[in-house]
Amino acid sequence: MKIDENLLQRLEKLSYLQIPQEHREEMIGQLSEIVSFVDNLSELSTEGISPTFTMSDASTRLREDNGSVNRRINDDILNNAPRSKDHFFIVPKIIE
Repeated sequence: MKIDENLLQRLEKLSYLQIPQEHREEMIGQLSEIVSFVDNLSELSTEGISPTFTMSDASTRLREDNGSVNRRINDDILNNAPRSKDHFFIVPKIIE
């Protein structure tokens, strides 16, 4: 994929970013390097490698799932809501 001014303009529009004129050429160069690197990855042979392969056989450590409530935070959030009652948001009914 070739990165050019037209593609950079599309990326700006999609990301709601504005790249200053003095940085545009540098950005095009950096994006081209990134795309080149990713293209190199497609050349790697993954035949015979499990899709769930990991570098470590260690499993993810689990922890107890202990719920907690901080009333002050809850109250701060609900104070900014347009409508609330009994520590819940009041929203318009959408299902009849």
